[in-house]
Amino acid sequence: MMSRMLFGIVSFLAVANVVASQWVINSLPGFSGDLPFKLETGYIGVEELDDVQLFYYFIESERSPEDDALVLWLTGGPGCSAFSGLVFEIGPLSFDYAKSKRDSPKLKLNPYSWTKVANIIFVDEPVGTGFSYARSPEGFNISDTLATAELYNFLQKWLKAHPRFLKNPLYIMGDSYSGIIIPILVQQISDGNEVGREPPMNLKGYVIGNPVTNQHDDLNARIPFAHLKGLLSDELYESTKKNCKGEYMIVDPSNAPCVDDLKVFAECTDKIFAGQILEPTCQNLSPKRRGSKWDPEALNEDSLDLLQSISNLHEPGRWCRAYNYLFSYIWANDKSVQKALHIREGSIKEWVRCNVSLVYTHDVLSSLNYHRNLIKKGYQVLIYSGDHDMSIPYVATHAWIETLNLTVDSDWRPWFVDGQIAGFTMQYTWKKYCLTFATGGGHTAPEYKPSECLAMIDRWLSYYPL
Repeated sequence: MMSRMLFGIVSFLAVANVVASQWVINSLPGFSGDLPFKLETGYIGVEELDDVQLFYYFIESERSPEDDALVLWLTGGPGCSAFSGLVFEIGPLSFDYAKSKRDSPKLKLNPYSWTKVANIIFVDEPVGTGFSYARSPEGFNISDTLATAELYNFLQKWLKAHPRFLKNPLYIMGDSYSGIIIPILVQQISDGNEVGREPPMNLKGYVIGNPVTNQHDDLNARIPFAHLKGLLSDELYESTKKNCKGEYMIVDPSNAPCVDDLKVFAECTDKIFAGQILEPTCQNLSPKRRGSKWDPEALNEDSLDLLQSISNLHEPGRWCRAYNYLFSYIWANDKSVQKALHIREGSIKEWVRCNVSLVYTHDVLSSLNYHRNLIKKGYQVLIYSGDHDMSIPYVATHAWIETLNLTVDSDWRPWFVDGQIAGFTMQYTWKKYCLTFATGGGHTAPEYKPSECLAMIDRWLSYYPL
């Protein structure tokens, strides 16, 4: 009895601590007037003694908070901040580039925000990302499996502190590297529900854009993708495929014909912006060829030093997408902004959009088996891929979906927004399980095709065909 009472007191204090770390934000520096949506920020302590403090932004649905889905959004990286996903992808705010100055970024409303159809929690994860921090040095040591466990603990505590959202349909969503994390997290939530862990979560499915799934296969697909998009000649592609025997990542250095073909491939694609091959690439200060293993910097070309060296962000002919990210560094590091967001003073040295210096262990090299395990759970799944993304090519994503051996319910066809083709889609089923695959845009697709992606998620959440 005494142990139960003690457990109850500890649980109460934990929730009370969570409640004390939440703030409703009515206005933000750089935005004119009061915010026309409900924004809450806060910290939730996870793991032993709440050593890790995960920071989040929560934005209620602008349509019907009581009825609309609750989404936990995970930005990729690992180490890319929730604010990046919020302001550059699916949140209600974006930077007003025309009115912003280097020392004075301005914010405006994003007409294609996913908060028009869903309640969204944007969390800075894993620890060391954005405004999230640990109270001890050991707390910053993180891995795929540990990050997932911390997210599960985060969601448990968040829902205890926000019980009115327990009945809302819950979806776990994200893009890029979260393709590793999301299936593991969905499995943990599902298992937790089955054994009666509190609180019960009304989990309905998950969504991943341009997902890292099997790191070797994802990257190995870049050569067939480059050929499909006309970046390689038929002759070079056939020669490379023959000489390398279809293996482009783990290459025998003594295989001279393969090595020579891969050098030509590198020359052909060296100046291509991998995130969206039709857009200009940024001028790096000291460009270096990257190795074959997973490298988050390959998807995050911006650095503060690079961006600060640009004299005119909007000079004709010099624009590239990464230049837009400069404003996030200036805005998020402004003391008035951090005060408005209730960032704990001294908790981080400097905010960066994507922290590539995390002490991070990649202990899950493929999340494919988690996808397989979840089929029997009957969830709704949406996998979307930018068809001009060479970072995680859609051909690799489509290939692993095919290995699930699902029934093709709707074969390859275009989907439309405002009478124009937005991409292509297929639908797969197995009993109550349904997986929709869609293409369109670049890496972090909502950043490139915002109106199309809002239409996509709105239809999908409503159980309409794309």
